[in-house]
Amino acid sequence: MPAAAFVEKLNEQIAYEFAASQQYIAVAVHYDGETLPRMAAFFYAQALEERNHAMMMVQYLLDADAEVSVPGVAAPQTRFGSIVEPVQLALDQEKRVSDQIAALAASAREHGDYQSEQFMQWFLKEQVEEVSTMSDLLRIVRYAENDPLRVEEFLAREDFGGGEEDEAGAPTAAGGAL
Repeated sequence: MPAAAFVEKLNEQIAYEFAASQQYIAVAVHYDGETLPRMAAFFYAQALEERNHAMMMVQYLLDADAEVSVPGVAAPQTRFGSIVEPVQLALDQEKRVSDQIAALAASAREHGDYQSEQFMQWFLKEQVEEVSTMSDLLRIVRYAENDPLRVEEFLAREDFGGGEEDEAGAPTAAGGAL
């Protein structure tokens, strides 16, 4: 059974992951409204990833016979002043999540909860990739701020982001591949 302090923090993280998913949907809708379909598709995919992260955490708690809390989340930001602003928001969000994931791993270790610490290892690795991806995208969007179609061309040309759910070692998400 996971340490009670870890379960509490993991339930909080589930809320953060669902909130991140909602924020990415709002960003995707913004880009869809700006007729930037590749940016929209990128963020719709990111929204699914965040939702799946929450569901992986739910499945871990279910498997460990621990209490699961499915929280409500605050409304996401939906209005943006530039093509850059949503990506900056996403990078800031990923950096914050990285700190939260590290704190979860530290909590598990502090309480001698080695199974939960092991569970968090994949998320630690994933956050390095997420911050890197958003940093790169922010750089590209800043380069092309006055010509958003260049960002669309970049995303069409490059294999950029995604593919995490196929990675070996990824935790199972509750509900399977929904």
